[in-house]
Amino acid sequence: MADPDCIFCKIVAGELPSTIVDEDERTIAFMDIAPATRGHALVIPRTHARDLLSIDPEDLAAVALASQRLAGRVKERLSADGVNLINSCGASAWQTVFHFHVHVIPRYDGDPLRLPWVPDPGDPGEIAAAAQELAGR
Repeated sequence: MADPDCIFCKIVAGELPSTIVDEDERTIAFMDIAPATRGHALVIPRTHARDLLSIDPEDLAAVALASQRLAGRVKERLSADGVNLINSCGASAWQTVFHFHVHVIPRYDGDPLRLPWVPDPGDPGEIAAAAQELAGR
């Protein structure tokens, strides 16, 4: 199943150019055209799914395995010091292409990329309240 308006579906179909670095029967990985660091790639399922909440569990597992495989390759072949795997689910979470994808971002000591927040201790009562809601209590 594909979305005719989805740029990632068009990449899967070969209708748009991409630089493919890995693929299997369920996934395809290609270079990001606006890389955060050297070697930044995207891993997507071949089947269209809008986001994390709608992807088929087997496709999600395949994307996770492909992301792990590519992360290992990034460390080995590009000498990255670390790797970020990032998924954004929804526009409020910075999702801009609505086809599930995982960013595989090589990290290098001293690179300029900064995460969008600086961790700061939270309110213990609010943390506990949110935990109760999530746990269903």
